[in-house]
Amino acid sequence: MKFKLVPEAPAEFDFVADAQKAVPLVPGTEDDCCARLMTRLGFQSRDVARTWLTFLRALELAEETQSGFARLRRDPNRDELAKSFESRVYGVSIVLSVLDEHGPLSEQAVFEKFREEIPTWERHKDPSRVEDVWRERVENMLDWAVLLGLAEQVDGDYRRV
Repeated sequence: MKFKLVPEAPAEFDFVADAQKAVPLVPGTEDDCCARLMTRLGFQSRDVARTWLTFLRALELAEETQSGFARLRRDPNRDELAKSFESRVYGVSIVLSVLDEHGPLSEQAVFEKFREEIPTWERHKDPSRVEDVWRERVENMLDWAVLLGLAEQVDGDYRRV
């Protein structure tokens, strides 16, 4: 399964560990986990907290069980998270391939090359917003790629490391 939600990348890698610690060890409901993320990390909306909860699952730092969501007993390691990010988040491998083949590129240029990869059903779900949503996701993917050491940003352009 590939995850699609990608939150805005934090300024510091340590924030990922803080987000993981906000998820309980004993499974809790999505509402309870989102409330904890909002309280402990200062997220302004439940949507942001839910996106982070989903993303932590993608990074294999949290899991969804029959009883709810729970933190995995795994310390965030940049290299391991980079592997999970690339293999479990939809679009990341495509974005990195674009950088491999054509980089360095601006965020806009990466999106233009990624545009055809937007799932068809999402194009039809809300055609008026689909490009804005995916443009933001590609931006977030690029920023996470930099944070996780998969890419770097130089003079406003991104290139694969």
